[in-house]
Amino acid sequence: MWNRGRSAVRFLLVAVFLPAVTGLNICTSGSASSCEECLLIHSSCAWCAQEVRHLFALQEFGNARTLMSRCDLSQNLLKQGCEVRFIENPRSSSTVLKNKPLSFKGSGPTQYDVVQIMPQKLSLSLRPGDQTSFEVYVRQVEDYPVDLYYLMDLSLSMKDDLDTIRNLGTKLAEEMKKLTSNFRLGFGSFVDKNISPFSYTAPQYQTNPCNGYKLFPNCAPSFGFRHILSLTDKVDRFNEEVQKQIVSRNRDAPEGGFDAILQAAVCKERIGWRKEAFHLLVFATDDVPHLALDGRLAGLVEPHDGQCHLDERNEYSASTRMDYPSLALLGEKLAENNIYLIFAVTKRLYVIYKNFTALIPGTTVEILDKDSKNIIQLIINAYNNIRSKVELTVWDHPEDISLSFTATCQDGRPLPGLRKCADLKIGDTVSFNVTVDARGCVPPGTRRSFKIRPVGFKDRLEVSISYRCDCGCTGLTQANSSHCSSAGTYSCGICGCEPGYLGARCECQEGEGGGQQTALCRETEGKQLCSGRGECSCNQCLCYESEFGKVYGAYCECDDFSCARHKGVLCSGHGECHCGECHCHAGYIGDNCNCSTETAGCLVEDGPMCSGRGNCVCGRCECTEPGAFGDTCEKCPTCPDACGTKRECIECRLFNSGQLADNQTCQRLCKDEIVTVETLKTDDPNAVLCLYKAENDCVMKFTYSEHASGQSVLTALKEPECGTAPDALTVLLAVVGSILLVGVVLLAAWKLAVTIHDRREFARFQSARSRARYEMVSSCWVLPTKAPATTGRARHTPHAELSALLLFHTPQASNPLYKQPISSHSMETMFNMHGKSYNGALH
Repeated sequence: MWNRGRSAVRFLLVAVFLPAVTGLNICTSGSASSCEECLLIHSSCAWCAQEVRHLFALQEFGNARTLMSRCDLSQNLLKQGCEVRFIENPRSSSTVLKNKPLSFKGSGPTQYDVVQIMPQKLSLSLRPGDQTSFEVYVRQVEDYPVDLYYLMDLSLSMKDDLDTIRNLGTKLAEEMKKLTSNFRLGFGSFVDKNISPFSYTAPQYQTNPCNGYKLFPNCAPSFGFRHILSLTDKVDRFNEEVQKQIVSRNRDAPEGGFDAILQAAVCKERIGWRKEAFHLLVFATDDVPHLALDGRLAGLVEPHDGQCHLDERNEYSASTRMDYPSLALLGEKLAENNIYLIFAVTKRLYVIYKNFTALIPGTTVEILDKDSKNIIQLIINAYNNIRSKVELTVWDHPEDISLSFTATCQDGRPLPGLRKCADLKIGDTVSFNVTVDARGCVPPGTRRSFKIRPVGFKDRLEVSISYRCDCGCTGLTQANSSHCSSAGTYSCGICGCEPGYLGARCECQEGEGGGQQTALCRETEGKQLCSGRGECSCNQCLCYESEFGKVYGAYCECDDFSCARHKGVLCSGHGECHCGECHCHAGYIGDNCNCSTETAGCLVEDGPMCSGRGNCVCGRCECTEPGAFGDTCEKCPTCPDACGTKRECIECRLFNSGQLADNQTCQRLCKDEIVTVETLKTDDPNAVLCLYKAENDCVMKFTYSEHASGQSVLTALKEPECGTAPDALTVLLAVVGSILLVGVVLLAAWKLAVTIHDRREFARFQSARSRARYEMVSSCWVLPTKAPATTGRARHTPHAELSALLLFHTPQASNPLYKQPISSHSMETMFNMHGKSYNGALH
């Protein structure tokens, strides 16, 4: 029902504080024909349901040929005279239905009524496109009950691990008591599907898969999953059951662990999961698991149904009938039953199972020693890690609802887009702002809901949704209303005429031609009545008024605001809009009148249009010469004629010479800044070096560059560089001197080479002669010597050496050893070398 008592203050505040809308008004442009259609256009649109006061026109809504749109912004409707109580503009809202305070402790008398999320129930009333928000608070309470189910791989490779955990129950209970006073422990095991090719299926292996295996000849028959001990606080029972276990053997490396995890999660009554406890499932293995579709290797094509299949022996009975579960199904069932899964795997498998945790919410992975020695510390670490995080999940999320989260963790800073807080201590409280937006409407009376739940918590927030797609004024619909000439239904301020009646107030009757009168309001067959921008009343169109301009024409087909625009300006500001076409002012052409026909802006004084480097298009130069720019393409440092053009300005401005020496011409054409320097720098990559020959064989140098501001800068030498011609005699002497110098250097080099060569040859000759002398002496004449009796060996004496030397140089024809006379000086030297007197020796 239409609530006539709706607060007027609310609409006045909206009218005052909602900013004025410029540009397109999406509400009036939507051509809504009913209140419900108006509300669906945009969340800012409102509908005026004010009653008709006059038969043919409503004073507040137009004139004889114009109708004000009833669908508009609230502030516009107020300005147009619509009273606040007649404006339909529902907003989204939220209402808390159940809001118990958060608990501080999980054990004790109140352990069955622990609250870790607040509020617990919420109702949302949503208008499509209009967002609403609410806060969710979460706290990890202290001393919360814990159920831990230990699921162990009992394949042959885990034999040493089984020996290690035989007393696990007692030790683990002692450690867990430090964290909670209410702890229960359970146990289960798995191997793999007892079917080929996953296990040994030959008859000799049925009772003993290790038959013939020398390293371990006896083991238990293969099985899929076996529930051994339900959750209990009697930890001695755990030790007893573990003591009884014997490992088994499967054929391939992967195990059937995912089958076991799913059964441990969904068989709640058999396992003994408590609703009010924290659920931990420890999965210990040393190999990879089989995944969905692996079962097809054994002909298992039936997908897993996600149900519990434990027989009377507590064994998984569908192991050889259904395929392995998928990761998606596994994650769904774990979350549905509030179970945290801890992968306890060996180091080499860490990366594989870490990737699984990204696909299965509420899952962690820890590295297990090869013999499981660190299993207790692993479980404690995983528990503390899990309890230090809070992450929200959404269940039964309606497709037409969008949710966004903003987390506020311990530091108090909002974190948009996050629904998770980490590094928390038990007892910390965190909050999440949840924004909800409906994207559409549902059939009347439809209610939807969803749940928000922290991962692994039994606590949840239930949110119910109702949609605000109906208008209150629809409940006051009047059939055969006097407002509609008793020939139509009046609803929300407009008339729905009965067959045979026309007009905004059903004031006209159709003739015998049936739809002839209506056809008079259509431009052509198939088009909308009054082009969708007016109402057909008594064979003529009453056009809606628009805040953008005038709507006119026999069929409301024309307006003065729907023409082409340039940079957001209608007809570029150089024309008038008439029925969708721009009528350009003089001097402009084009669809949007943005092209000027003037060429004054392209002209260059005393030069061609666009400096000869471009074309004049729409009153502006478009440069075609590479490197040219400027309003008239006058700037072009890389153009071939750039230096020649700027040379004339250098000559006239600095030296009052050249073709532009006339002052007026020079000042008019040469407006570039000229900087004179003593030394010209040429290392600027953005500057072009120019030079030309001046008078008296001088050279003038300057550089031409363009600054970022667009200003041209010429940097020139104060004076041209001039050099004096060298004296002819000086040049001649220099040339002759250079020739002589080169000749002397070449001669000296030749002499040095010859000398070195002669010395080498003489040294070789001397060496050869000395060798020949000693060889002849040793072969032809050796003087006899008498060695002293004490030595036992012959010994040469200085007298013998001297005798040989004298004989060698004795000039006798009969002496074959004679070479040349020996000088007295040489003889004296020889005697001195042997300690003899030269004179005495001769005697």
